[in-house]
This record gives sequence, C-alpha cells and structure tokens, in this order.
Amino acid sequence: MSRQIIEGIAGYVDLPEGASGLDVGCGSGALGIACAKRNPGASFIGIDRWGKEYASFSKALCESNAGAEGVGNISFRQGNATRLDFPDESFDAVVSNYVYHNIPSGDRQAILLETLRVLRKGGTFALHDIFSKAKYGDMAAFVRKLKEMGYEDVRLIDTTDGMFMKKSEASWMGLSGSALLIGRK
Repeated sequence: MSRQIIEGIAGYVDLPEGASGLDVGCGSGALGIACAKRNPGASFIGIDRWGKEYASFSKALCESNAGAEGVGNISFRQGNATRLDFPDESFDAVVSNYVYHNIPSGDRQAILLETLRVLRKGGTFALHDIFSKAKYGDMAAFVRKLKEMGYEDVRLIDTTDGMFMKKSEASWMGLSGSALLIGRK
C-alpha cells in the first residue's frame, strides 16, 4: 500500500525541464525520490526535521535511498514545515505524504498555506494527509478559500475509497479521513 500511495501522489507531478519541486516532511525520501524519478529534468529538495520521534529516518537514509533508486536530481536538508526556509514562489511543485497531522498546531490550515506560499504561480500541489475535521477543521471551506485566492483545479480527493486503500483498511490502520489535496496556483 505504501508504494501505491507514493506512486499515486507522484503521478500528480509533471514538471518540465529545469523546474523544481519540494517534498515537505520527506521522512525516508520515498515521495521526493518517486517525483524526481518521474521528472528527470527537474530538481527536487526533500526537507524533514528528522527528530528522535522518527529516529529511523535521516538525511543519510534519504541519500542512500536515492542512490539505491539511481536518482541524482534530489537533495535533502533539515527543515521546518511550519516555517519553510525558502522565499515565496520558489518551487514549481510541492508534495507531502502524512506530515501535517503530526505537527502540534491549533491551525493546520495555516501550515498548508505556508507550504503553498513557496509554490510558484502555475505550480501544482499534491498534499496527502489525514484531513479529519478534528485535525483540520472544515476542509470544504478551505478548498473554497483556496479557489477564492486564485488557486485552480483545487480538489480534496478521498483516498480511502479504493484509490490508495479501502475504508476498512484506513480504519484498521488509523488513517480514516485520508485524502489528497491537489490543485494549481
């Protein structure tokens, strides 16, 4: 299932030669590596905080995984999803997989907006997470807000209806509410 999710998210990223992408909360590097592999003419950066809570993940592991996949158009660095160390409109694509729900915050929608801040006009985003009302508030209203801000093709796609997993699997694994927020700036 993990491979299906990673490849499914990466399928939303189609970048031209010379473009750049950001994987927020890259963990082992899997999603960023998949995106870089699909877009060999683009460059990618994966960021993560790699703390004691996720001690099995590290920059060295990401680099080793990229090498094992034969992917050289990605680099990794320490970073903070709540305050990205990049100027506005730095990337042509931003992606993430199960990151934001782990960040202690009273306003996870603000963290999503921080991620979208670094996206260039015309850039795409594919953010997969547990978008439950308890964690994120009203995501339908957030989708409307993004559209009002000028984002296009914004959709919140339930990924527990067979796209990435079945509802029973999502429930069993504590992933109920999983969805993919996609669109273009």
